[in-house]
Amino acid sequence: MKKAVSGMLMLLLSATLHAEEPLAQDQTAPSTTVEPKPLTIDRIYSAPALTGEKSKNLQYFPDGSKVSYLKAKLEDQNRYDLWQYDIASNEHTLLVDSDSIFSGKEELSDEEKARRERQRVYGSGIMEYVISPDGSSIVFPINGDLYLYDTESKDAQQLTADKEWETDIKFSPKGKYVSYIKRQNIYLIDVTATKKKEVTLTKDGKDTIKNGMAEFVAQEEMDRMTGYWWSPNEKHLAYIQVDESGVDIAIRNEIYAEEVKLYEQRYPATGTNNVRVKLKSVQISNGKVKNFPLGEETDIYLARVNWLPDSKGLSYQWQSRDQQTLKLRFHQLKSRVGKTVLTEASDHWINLNHDLTFLKKNRQFIWASERDGFKHLYLYNYEGEVLAQLTKGKWVVDELVAVDEEQGWVYFTGRADTPLEKHLYKVTLDGKSPEHVTRISKRSGFHKIRFAKDKQTYLDNFSSVSVAPQLSLHKANGERVTYLIENALDSNHPVAPYLDALVTPKFGTLKSDDGEVDLYYKLYTPKNLKPGKKYPVIVHVYGGPIAQRVTNQWGGADMIQYMVSQGYIVFQLDNRGSNYRGTAFEFPIYKNLGDVELTDQITGVKYLRTLPFVDANRIGIYGHSYGGYMALMAMFKAPEYFQAGVSGAPVTDWLLYDTHYTERYLGHPESNAQGYEQSSVFPYVEGFEGSLFLYHGMADDNVLFTNTTKLIKVMQDQNKMFDLMTYPGSKHSMRGKPVKVHLNNAIMRFFNDNFEPQN
Repeated sequence: MKKAVSGMLMLLLSATLHAEEPLAQDQTAPSTTVEPKPLTIDRIYSAPALTGEKSKNLQYFPDGSKVSYLKAKLEDQNRYDLWQYDIASNEHTLLVDSDSIFSGKEELSDEEKARRERQRVYGSGIMEYVISPDGSSIVFPINGDLYLYDTESKDAQQLTADKEWETDIKFSPKGKYVSYIKRQNIYLIDVTATKKKEVTLTKDGKDTIKNGMAEFVAQEEMDRMTGYWWSPNEKHLAYIQVDESGVDIAIRNEIYAEEVKLYEQRYPATGTNNVRVKLKSVQISNGKVKNFPLGEETDIYLARVNWLPDSKGLSYQWQSRDQQTLKLRFHQLKSRVGKTVLTEASDHWINLNHDLTFLKKNRQFIWASERDGFKHLYLYNYEGEVLAQLTKGKWVVDELVAVDEEQGWVYFTGRADTPLEKHLYKVTLDGKSPEHVTRISKRSGFHKIRFAKDKQTYLDNFSSVSVAPQLSLHKANGERVTYLIENALDSNHPVAPYLDALVTPKFGTLKSDDGEVDLYYKLYTPKNLKPGKKYPVIVHVYGGPIAQRVTNQWGGADMIQYMVSQGYIVFQLDNRGSNYRGTAFEFPIYKNLGDVELTDQITGVKYLRTLPFVDANRIGIYGHSYGGYMALMAMFKAPEYFQAGVSGAPVTDWLLYDTHYTERYLGHPESNAQGYEQSSVFPYVEGFEGSLFLYHGMADDNVLFTNTTKLIKVMQDQNKMFDLMTYPGSKHSMRGKPVKVHLNNAIMRFFNDNFEPQN
């Protein structure tokens, strides 16, 4: 049934947000009595995972009959095996036990460490895999070598055996080859041959030249983890050649427990040189390489590359250095003749996406744009003419997930009902009703969708504040066929002993101080608040762009729940600059970071002060990365609102951060020197009055440790006392149970020492 978006939005907000009532419980407490246990930090990070069955990287088999996935071992939530689910028989089967291939300690290469850090993945065993186009085989790496698994014989054959790590593994579109990156070049193996021989497809990758590899900012900031692409007919590979020679070298120490490693990392700090990129193609049959002309301007980004369906040409997205111009260009393979099909322009910046989709029947494609202030979908022809706007309204599309050309439907996830939930919708491909969309997902919460190739079924990874993550199979109309992982909160669930103690957050909205926007918040309060008692508050913040904290999805027995169990109120608010509210909500941070974001967080604190159970003199703030930066700005600029703060791996001086991220929001340092100065924490250190706990990983290659050492020196010079904890060998994500347990115990000790909460 189609429905008016605005009416549904008003109904939902009035029912669940403004009234500040807990969202409806979809799952109940265990049916069988379970002896309650106090939640501990050690238990949060121990196996089995309190979230329940832990699986990731779900993929349909090409014929849609089975679903494969990676599942953590029961005894080790960070060690993964390869499983499959047979839809017809409703059976789960272990395909490959990672321990049967390699059970020792994996020694990651430096390149693989960096790649996993960019992907924000952690673990061992089978961490990724690819399925052949006919579903007959699966290739996966373990400990740097590749294995070919036959789905019929159930045998795994080792494809490579050397000391080099193979990364970015792909099957060619027809399944003849497996390709990968090694030694800064592209390699392939003909897996249909009796003797599977490794072939070097490119040979000039060495030193500062890298073939088929995504550069640092592409991985970290552009969400592009690859640098090569197969043509649909399997005859050519397009690839990016990166030249890092012009990028400044950042000499940094990675300090580990037993050694110090000196790294010369080519780190493109804002305002300095980026890599130079070339777009090339190589013919598989003879290794012949050709260049695609990218234009006279060389200081640019290649954001995306996609082949056209007929394999006769490819498209690429050309982004200007200031990120205010994005061009979609087509180039013919033989002639190398190119044309600009469309251009997006902004006075602020343009957000990248992965929604470009070429139709098979017509010379048409779907393109996502924020030109009207909200991300929506548009239908174009190859001449660059807009044929139709497919979605429209004061809400945003998350991502395009499928196009059914036969039935004339476009499927996408978005926020048409509320920005706090992610739902599956469909709209007609003819663009006749862009203002009205049909919602397919039924339950309130967060839905992450993957469609089968035939568009007849989809997988729904769903959760809400009251429903632990569930994986279910649905027909295209939304009807649930079965659960793959029901993850019911019954007496057998790992979280059962702690379930009764978990707190359901309350949602609400606050008007910004200037009256311009509504700010969404989430409030956790201890159970059974005692009349007349005032509780300390921890404002749990991120605050930066491309993020959202206030959502209706599962948190479970996490550190927030632990803090609440220890007598704290926890408060989260999404300030301006954060995502999924449209460009007018994002753009106020342009050229001046740490200003409006902090103003909005203070609006939240002013609200907290009106609550009779909040102690206005015991309000702390805690964040990591951009959240760490926000915690410092709060402690330095607004000490009257925040008495204690925890800052993790913070950017302290934006001149120390990378080009693509920093220049997107602050512009070039030469044109916005004042903005860079005012956006750093150092002009405000003198205002610091409270208590501060600072921590940082000593092998961080993203937010360099220099950010913290520079702050340490300034605070010492000004005789400002603070607590410091550094973690040898830890990257930006602070991975691993020992680090997580110690870090969170240190954070809680800091807040307890300053606020002395009592249950």
